[in-house]
Amino acid sequence: MKITESIHALKHRFQIPVRPDLKAERFVYSYIVFGKNGVYLIDSGVAASLQTILDYIEKNGRSVEEIRSLYLTHSHPDHIGAARQIQKKSGCGIYAHEGEKEWIEDVQQQYRERPVPGFESLVAGSVKIDRLLEDGERIDLDGHTKLEVVFTPGHSDGSLSFFFKNEGVLVSGDCVLLPGQLPIYDNVAQGVDSVEKLKRLPGLNILLSAWDDPRSGGEAQQKLDHSIAYLQKILKTINAIDDARGLDRVDLCRQVVEILQLPPEAVNPLVTRALFLNAHL
Repeated sequence: MKITESIHALKHRFQIPVRPDLKAERFVYSYIVFGKNGVYLIDSGVAASLQTILDYIEKNGRSVEEIRSLYLTHSHPDHIGAARQIQKKSGCGIYAHEGEKEWIEDVQQQYRERPVPGFESLVAGSVKIDRLLEDGERIDLDGHTKLEVVFTPGHSDGSLSFFFKNEGVLVSGDCVLLPGQLPIYDNVAQGVDSVEKLKRLPGLNILLSAWDDPRSGGEAQQKLDHSIAYLQKILKTINAIDDARGLDRVDLCRQVVEILQLPPEAVNPLVTRALFLNAHL
């Protein structure tokens, strides 16, 4: 999907086996920047996304050898899944925040600490980070397209967003959580601060969120407002539950899911872990 002349979005569909009898249907976006002197990627989808990415690049008259760099918003499987394969095929540099380094460079450690169902089918393997990114960095991709690094923790410790100021395009990774989406946030309070930070970006016109279709103009700003309200609601829900810290983590998850009126499959290991972490902050 063409967003601007240089920025394109790819939607990757995949499944997470929540239980033997239940598979959760999911999707995630990754992005391709076609520069004059190279191709640049933001996130890589799951392992099975590799061919979709390569085919799209070739469809637009470019080649895998032109991929110069892969920028990762964070370390979770649906964002780093094909990173190892892409790096092996292109020799591109891998860029991410220090807070995500361990889980990107050692995916088995990530699985031990955050056991996502079906993890091994979602991630092709570990990959070494070539450069750590910091908040506020401005990166000139090819003399025309400039990328600004925005540190947006909450969903994970080292989550990043990327802002193309000249085009008013924001790639927010999983920072923007919308009503009804699964509250997989390690620190909801930080998440509120991060979305508020994104709202202050000057000239923001197009919002590219990994869990939502592209939004522009007033709708983009509206989505940011909805995200702040939803994150605040999640936080208030956890804090309002009697003895939330003393509850079994599954019981806590069930109560929050019921209050938020989320579907039954929301009671899963990822949401349970996230809500438990927030109750103990």
